[in-house]
Amino acid sequence: MVTVPLWLAIAAGVLAAWAAYDKLLMPALRWFLAGRANVVLEDVSSRLRIGIRPFQRTRRQILIHRLIGDPKVQAAVEQHAAQARLPLPAVLATVERYAREIVPAFNAYLYFRIGYWIGRKVAQGLYRVRLGFVDTEALKKVPENATVVFVMNHRSNMDYILAGYLAADQAALSYAVGEWARAWPLSALIRSMGAYFVRRNSKDELYRRVLERYIVMATQAGVPQAVFPEGGLTRDGLMREPRLGVVDYMLRGFWLDGARDLVFVPLGLNYDRVLEDRTLLLSIDPNARKPNRFWAVWNTLGFVTNNLRLMLKSDWHRFGYACVNFGAPVSMKEYCALRGLDFQKLQGEDRRRAIGDLGKHLMSRVGSIVPVVPVPLIAWVLLKSSPNPISEFELKAAVEQLIEKLEAAGAHVYIPRKDLDYAVTVGLRMLTLRHLVEEKDGLFVGRAPDLPLIRYYANSIAHLLR
Repeated sequence: MVTVPLWLAIAAGVLAAWAAYDKLLMPALRWFLAGRANVVLEDVSSRLRIGIRPFQRTRRQILIHRLIGDPKVQAAVEQHAAQARLPLPAVLATVERYAREIVPAFNAYLYFRIGYWIGRKVAQGLYRVRLGFVDTEALKKVPENATVVFVMNHRSNMDYILAGYLAADQAALSYAVGEWARAWPLSALIRSMGAYFVRRNSKDELYRRVLERYIVMATQAGVPQAVFPEGGLTRDGLMREPRLGVVDYMLRGFWLDGARDLVFVPLGLNYDRVLEDRTLLLSIDPNARKPNRFWAVWNTLGFVTNNLRLMLKSDWHRFGYACVNFGAPVSMKEYCALRGLDFQKLQGEDRRRAIGDLGKHLMSRVGSIVPVVPVPLIAWVLLKSSPNPISEFELKAAVEQLIEKLEAAGAHVYIPRKDLDYAVTVGLRMLTLRHLVEEKDGLFVGRAPDLPLIRYYANSIAHLLR
C-alpha cells in the first residue's frame, strides 16, 4: 500500500477523469455521431429543397487548415506581424485560435434529429407556431446550386429556434451567433448545429479578416445561411437600421459570371409575446439600473418558477402565436444586372454606398412580410385610445379597421381560425393575463406603468402603417 497526500490524490483523479473524457469518451461520441450522421444524410438528402453541401460534410480540422492557409489570411498575418513587431509564429497561433473559434462542426444527426426535435418541442411548447405567407412560386425558381441566405428581422433569441425549425424542410441553416453562445457545453452543441461564432463590434482587423475569409469560403461553397442584418435584438420593438458587415463579406464570395448565384430570401417573424421584452426595454431606459449577469440568471429562474407554478395549478397558457412568413427571393445576379453593379469591382465609398442601398432594399423586403399577429393589433388600438378606456365592442371595431388599413398597405395579417372575434379575444387575454391591461365595468385600458411594454408590441407593426 502506498500512501499519498490527499491533494495529490485529488489532482490525479481530476487528471485521470479528464484523460478519460478527452481520449475515450469524446472519440467514442464522435464515432457514434459520425455513423448516425451518415444515415441521416442519406435520409434527408432526398427531401431537402437545398441539399447538404460538400463543404458542410468536410472535417472541421480540414476547414480550419484551409482557412489558415488562405492567401488573404496569410497576407494579413504578415502585415499584422510587421505592424505590431511580433514574431510570425505568434501571429499564426492567434489566427489559429480565431479559426477554431469561428469554424463550425456541422453534424447532420445533431441538426436533423436532436436539434430539430428540441426546436420543435420548445417552439410548440411555448407558442402556437404558424407558417403564414410563403411565396412558393418564387421560391421554386431559385436554382438548386445557388447560395441561399435567409434574411430576417430579430425580435427574440427564439428566432434561431423558430426559423431553423420551420426551414428544416428547406435547408440546414448556418447562423452567425454572438458571444452569448460561447459558454461550454452550449458552444459545442451550437457549433455542431452548423453555427459559427462572431465577436460583435470587434475592432481587431486580423480577426475580421479571418471571419471574412470563412464567410467567403462558405458562400462560395453554397452553404445555406441565415443572417440578422439588424445586428442584434430590437430594444424598443421597432426595426433597427441594418448593419451589413456579414452581407458585405458574403458579396466578396459572389461573382456575376460565376456558376453559383447568391440569393437572399426575406423572412419575417413576429410574436404575441417576446420572452425578453422587459429586459430589452430595461436596457434602453436611462433611469433604470442595467441588469448584470446575476440579475439575469435570477430573473430567468423566477420566470421559470412562476410558469411551473401556473402549470401545476392548470392556469398556464402558451404565449400566444408565433408566426413566420417567407417572401420573394432577391437574386444578386438579377439585382446587379438591373443596376449595372459588380460588387467585385467596387471599392471604398462606392462599395459602401452600394452595400447600404442593398441593405435598405433587403430590410424593406423583410419589413413588408413581418406577420401581424393578435397582440400587436390590440396593443396598437389600446395605445391610440390611451388613456381613455375602450369597450370590447369598440376594440373589435377598431381592430377591424386597422386590419383593413394594413391589408390595403400589403401587410400579411394572421387571423387565428380566420375568426376576428377569436383573434381579439386571445390577444386581449394575453395582455390581461400579464396584467398589462385592466378591465373595469366592461372597459379596457392599458396600465400606465406598462404603456412602454404595450408600445413595444405596437411598434412591431409600426413600419407597416407608415
